[in-house]
Amino acid sequence: MIPADNILLLLVLAAASSLIVRVVRNSVPLPLIQIGLGIIAALAGISIGLRPDLFMLVFMPPLLFADAFRMPLREFHELRGTIFFLAFGLVVFSTVLCGYAIHWLIPALDLPCCFALSAALSPTDTVAVTGLLAGRRVPERMLHVLSGEALFNDASGLVCFRFATAAAMTGEFSYRQAFGDFLLVAFGGLAVGALIAYVSARINRILLRRGFNDPPLQITLMILLPFVTYIVAEHLRCSGILAAVSACMVIKMMGMLEETDTATRLQATTIWGMVTYIFNALIFLLLGLQMPALMRSGVAMAHERQVSLLALAGLIAAIYLIMTLLRFVGVWFSILRRWLVARWTHTPFVWPDFLGSVLLTFAGVRGAVTLAAVLSLPAAGSEMGAFPSRDLLITIAAGVIVISLMGAGLFMPLCLRFLPVAGMERHAAEETKARQELLHTAIALIREEKLRGNESHAAAGQEDMVKRDVLDRLEQTYENRLSQIDETPQTSLMGRSVSLRRERLELATRLLLLRAQRDTLHRLFVGRGINDQTEWELQQELDFEEQLLRARVARLPKDIG
Repeated sequence: MIPADNILLLLVLAAASSLIVRVVRNSVPLPLIQIGLGIIAALAGISIGLRPDLFMLVFMPPLLFADAFRMPLREFHELRGTIFFLAFGLVVFSTVLCGYAIHWLIPALDLPCCFALSAALSPTDTVAVTGLLAGRRVPERMLHVLSGEALFNDASGLVCFRFATAAAMTGEFSYRQAFGDFLLVAFGGLAVGALIAYVSARINRILLRRGFNDPPLQITLMILLPFVTYIVAEHLRCSGILAAVSACMVIKMMGMLEETDTATRLQATTIWGMVTYIFNALIFLLLGLQMPALMRSGVAMAHERQVSLLALAGLIAAIYLIMTLLRFVGVWFSILRRWLVARWTHTPFVWPDFLGSVLLTFAGVRGAVTLAAVLSLPAAGSEMGAFPSRDLLITIAAGVIVISLMGAGLFMPLCLRFLPVAGMERHAAEETKARQELLHTAIALIREEKLRGNESHAAAGQEDMVKRDVLDRLEQTYENRLSQIDETPQTSLMGRSVSLRRERLELATRLLLLRAQRDTLHRLFVGRGINDQTEWELQQELDFEEQLLRARVARLPKDIG
């Protein structure tokens, strides 16, 4: 267990990292700053051990669940071939070829041990990639590919690592059995996550129909869902990571959050944002805290084996270059696969920019998952016995993590600087179009209401005059928004001298308009005019506006006077 004072210290360092990023004006990526703060804390005498099993259970399910929720379903469907090729095919390709390369570099290291190291190094770190790209203009297609790949390659890499570790400890290995077990673990994890999510969504729907629409209860159940799916899948010897990802995908497709109240959705967004921010920060801080001890053990190991530090550094750099080269080749294999499919189906194909492939290559950052994997290797004194050359594998993995983070932090911004802007604005264009459609819906409904009032204006009294004035004001407001596409909320629609009756009528009309806008937004999504991510972002804005309007309604006095 981590002492309470150390937990508080980690939270303080997490807050300090955000402050430092603002001071340096984002010139240094946030993950590198957090790793640096962790190293400083370790050198100052703070020691926090990393239990791999506890780390995987606590951090991976909620973070992958949140990342899967941000992955647009439409783009995931469009890019599924590329994503699965990189997440599964490239991982196996890198594990096998890099394993043989490591064995060639270190002949004294058994081949299964080399495979275990290459399997641990094969998955990319979605948290690190997201942190390094935060606040930068990235082509949307490339960002979706990286996000989708990182959702699945952790599972494939860890499954390969499990098989290689077992082979190194037992001396027995069968490609056919490993392939069959791989399929069972992967598809079993997907099935377990989908089943649990489906049952949870159905139960949640029943609770909502019976009036159990309590925001704290709903949010608590949502936070527990990725942990439950992970634990159940791992207990069944399936992939808990894939279970958490598939659970989120099913939740999105079933529209579980859309069925809840506006207050629940707003609070859930805020809470999930805080959870992902804190957990992301803790991962890199813990990674930095392990580095000094790992480096000291690496130096001691090199001294025992009479290997110079320069030779050890050269070995680490060579393995990183091999992994980078294999990833570059794998990226171009993926591009050639898409070209062949386009030729076969007679669909248009545009060759990607070369810098884009370089960016995808350096985005293969190794991080906390790699470190947790190698630290899980049995140590001396364990029931299974010591894993062969455990200290050497941990040292190499830690060195590759550091080099990959530094390489990505250096080369990714350079690639983004010279990448063409084309292809970065699909989401923005869709969002603008959706805003225009929502405003057109509101204006059309206001004009229909005005026409209905004109048809029965023969006995127009004070109430009708007030209603006409409210409709004119609202029509002008929405027309101004339409002309400017202004995203800032209107702070005050009426002065303090406006009568209570007029304010009530205006609030009721605006709530009616919001309902109509929601129907239009859903129609755009069903018609594939926008993706689910655009729908969710605009839904958030409508929810926020409704929350403000309902707060104003609640503050109105009950009597007109």
